[in-house]
Amino acid sequence: MDKEAAFVFSPEQLNYKFSDEHPFNQKRLLITYDLLKHLNAIDDNQIIPAKMAAEEDLRLIHEKDYIDVVKNAGNGKVRSSYATTYGIGTEDTPVFPKMHEAASWLVGGTLTAVDLVFEHGYKHALNLGGGLHHGFRSKASGFCVYNDSSIAIQYIRNKYHAKVLYVDTDAHHGDGVQWAFYNDPNVCTLSFHEDGRFLFPGTGHVSERGHGDGYGYSFNMPFEAFTEDVSFLSAYKKIFREVVAYFRPDVILTQNGADAHYYDPLTHLCATMNIYNEIPQLAHELAHEYCDGRWIAVGGGGYDIWRVVPRAWAMIWLHMTGQESLISGKLPAAWTKKWREAAETALPPEWFDKPDIYPDIPRKNDINKKNERTAAKALKPILERKNSTDN
Repeated sequence: MDKEAAFVFSPEQLNYKFSDEHPFNQKRLLITYDLLKHLNAIDDNQIIPAKMAAEEDLRLIHEKDYIDVVKNAGNGKVRSSYATTYGIGTEDTPVFPKMHEAASWLVGGTLTAVDLVFEHGYKHALNLGGGLHHGFRSKASGFCVYNDSSIAIQYIRNKYHAKVLYVDTDAHHGDGVQWAFYNDPNVCTLSFHEDGRFLFPGTGHVSERGHGDGYGYSFNMPFEAFTEDVSFLSAYKKIFREVVAYFRPDVILTQNGADAHYYDPLTHLCATMNIYNEIPQLAHELAHEYCDGRWIAVGGGGYDIWRVVPRAWAMIWLHMTGQESLISGKLPAAWTKKWREAAETALPPEWFDKPDIYPDIPRKNDINKKNERTAAKALKPILERKNSTDN
C-alpha cells in the first residue's frame, strides 16, 4: 500500500556545525521541525530516523583518500596541505570535531529518503539535512564536505536503475552534482541560480550542457542579480515543464536551498516567500504526472534561519502531504514568540508575522527581459534534439 510522505530527521544531523560564527547553521532544521509541530502538520509516525552513511556509500562519489582526509581532520590530525588540496580547513569549510561522522549523517538521511520511496511504499520523502551540492569527488567546497545528492543519485542508478532528474533551486549553482554526472545520459541536472558573474561558485552558464553521451542533459538558468518573483517563477515553470517532458525521469530529486529570498545575507536575488510556495507545488505536480509520484526533496542553502528558512522548508512538507491550506494561515503565536526570543539578533515582531515586507531594493527594467532571453538559451538542447528528430 502506498504511503504519502516521510520526514527524515535525526538529532545527529544537527552536529554538522563549523562554528558559532559560521553562516551554515543547522539549527534551521530544528526550527523548521518545530514550526511543523506547532502547525499540527506532522505526526510522529511520519518521522523516520536518518542513518549514518557507510564508507562504501560515500565512495560511490568520493575518493578514498579524500574520505581519509576528512576523518583525519575531524580527529584533530590536520595538515597544512588539506586546505589547498582538499578544501578542508578553508574559511568556507573549516575543520570541526567528528566532521566525517556529522557529514555522513546528512548523506545517510538522503539515502534513507531514497529507500523509503523505492522500497517502502512512500510517494515522497524529505531530508532537510541534505542538499550539500558543492562537494566534489576529492574536495570540499562552499560549506559542503560530502555531496549527499550526488551520492544518492549514483545509489539510485546502481540499486534501482532509475533515470533521475535533479532540480536545484538554491541561489548558488549546483556545481558538484552537475559535474558528477556531466557525461551521464541517465541523469539530467537542472539548476536555477544567481548568475555566476555575481555569486559563488561562478559556474552554471547556459553553455554548460553536458559532454559526450551526457550532452543535452545539463540545464542551467542563471538569473540576473535582483531578480524578483515574477521573473523567477516564469523561468522556473517553463523550463521545469519542458525539461521533465523531454527527459521523462523515473524519479525527481529536488534541492531546495532557501537563499534566493531578499532577506538572505549571502545572495543578491530578491524573491519573496511566494516562490517557496510555488517551487514545491510544481515539483509535486510533475512527480505525479511523470514519475508515479516519486519525489525526493532535500534542503540546501539558506542563511536567514529565523524568518525565511523555516517557512520555505515547511512549505515543502505541506505540499507533500496535501496541507496547502495551512500555508496562507497565520503562524502559530507560540512558535513566533519562542524563536523570536531565541534569535541571536533583534527582530521586530512584524518580521516574523509578515516576512515579505519589501525593503528598498534596486530594480532594473531590463532584468526580466534578460532572464527571458537566458531561459530561451537554456532550452536550446531540447530544441536541437527536436530538430534532429524531425529531420
